Amino acid sequence: MAEEKNNIPGGRELINARTLLEKAGIEEKMKVADLGCGRRGHFSLQAAKLVGKKGIVCAVDVVKDALENVKNSAQLYGIENIKIIWADVEVPRATKIPDNAIDIAMLNNILFQTKKRKEMINEAVRILKKGGKLLIVDWKKTKAPFGPPVEDRVKPDAVKDYVQKCGLKLTHELDAGPHHYALVFEK
Repeated sequence: MAEEKNNIPGGRELINARTLLEKAGIEEKMKVADLGCGRRGHFSLQAAKLVGKKGIVCAVDVVKDALENVKNSAQLYGIENIKIIWADVEVPRATKIPDNAIDIAMLNNILFQTKKRKEMINEAVRILKKGGKLLIVDWKKTKAPFGPPVEDRVKPDAVKDYVQKCGLKLTHELDAGPHHYALVFEK
């Protein structure tokens, strides 16, 4: 069972969350926020493993059932450093995470779901420490036999333009596979 607890299944079918998080710079003792963590919380769970017992991951979502699933998965895999936060990331300050408190904020596969992308990005920027990083992973605007409709997908250039207007600098782009892009910004 101990080995099973170390290997969180799933989440590698389209994107290897752990590899992306390592390349984005997540390390032990960090404070991380997964804004819009989703039903499975793959990024939250993997981040919690990487930050270790002295770090914390805030798993934020507006869907209570999704948060309950993340909480149950964390318990199943012996992860004790995830803080569940029920909040609408589209609403300023709804997360109640203090300003300048987070080392790495993440918006993973969520921008295509809303028209309030700027509000989500603004919340991520608000909670980041100076020198903190913002990881954005989303669907490429190309046809695929699965995923959201192409017209709902957000072009990476549009994301780059807005985030840079918020005062963050693009530090690098990561290979997120054939269907996604990954961008890392620094405050």
